[in-house]
Amino acid sequence: MRVLIAGGGTGGHVIPALAIARELRDAHGAEVRFVGTARGLETRLVPEAGFPVELIRVGQLKGVSLATRARTLFDLPLGVMRCVELLRGFRPDVVIGVGGYASGPAMMAAILLRIPTLAFEPNAVPGLANRLVGRWVNAAAVNFEETRRFFRNALVTGTPVRPEFFSIEKTVPGKRLLVFGASQGARVFNELVPKIMQRLLDAFPELNVVHQTGARHGKSTLEIYKRLGVGFERLVVTPYLDDMPRQFGDADLILCRSGASSVAELAAAGKAAVLVPFPQAADDHQRKNADAFVAAGAAELIVEAELSEERLLEVLSGLLGDDGRRAEMGRRALGLAHPEAVREIGLMVVGLVGR
Repeated sequence: MRVLIAGGGTGGHVIPALAIARELRDAHGAEVRFVGTARGLETRLVPEAGFPVELIRVGQLKGVSLATRARTLFDLPLGVMRCVELLRGFRPDVVIGVGGYASGPAMMAAILLRIPTLAFEPNAVPGLANRLVGRWVNAAAVNFEETRRFFRNALVTGTPVRPEFFSIEKTVPGKRLLVFGASQGARVFNELVPKIMQRLLDAFPELNVVHQTGARHGKSTLEIYKRLGVGFERLVVTPYLDDMPRQFGDADLILCRSGASSVAELAAAGKAAVLVPFPQAADDHQRKNADAFVAAGAAELIVEAELSEERLLEVLSGLLGDDGRRAEMGRRALGLAHPEAVREIGLMVVGLVGR
């Protein structure tokens, strides 16, 4: 079996795509290749994982200038033609679109060549690429029930998450708050959290905090903490964390964005969270992801435009001081988890072979 996986850009697309690729390779003996663009994380993460990746040229259509949009529309047919060449050369049995810049042209090429297609959509509302091909794909694997309406033959499989997130345990005493803004960090957290930290630590003597800043903001955030006179006896400030399952396991409450990977990991770990969606996310998908968790009683939501020192301190203090509510939120988050996601997606792909 040969499978082409198209798309990427952010970790929310690339990391689940790699999990699907490993499942297809290891459980079904598939040969897997990727198609992406030079601007996405796939250029680094896919080769590191041992898979070949072909790069095509395709730009943005949303949130860009008229000139950029015109250039993208001009390049789009060329991107589709390049994908047709790649597909004819590789001859995949199935093409999987995971969203992102390269997904649209590759899926369009597969549909034109009558190659079976599977769309994977981790967000509550699909991005532009998946919306464009949604009615033409043979099947779709989605993370939320409300997303099924955008696709033909859609199943709620959930988003693949590292298995370690499903078997975490707390290894430290007392309470712990984990703050992170995905791999790049979140400027709003780095600027606001230090301003409330000393009051939070004073209010909860048993509290420890881990704050992941992102590589670009590590030094500047540390300087803010020092300038404000915050002590570091119960505070860790670090540019990145390479042991996230353990960090989730030790956390009693998590403050984070609501990208697809983050919310899937919260569900798998069964952790209470305060979600602050990234307001510039395409199609406001992070807000919709957060809304789904709030509707399930699994998280608190603060819109970034309404975020202030007092509001953040109020919400975090309220949850840190209410063990019962945090436990209930964790149970409800766990109810949104899909431990068999990657296996189910693999079986969907196998089922499309030969159609």
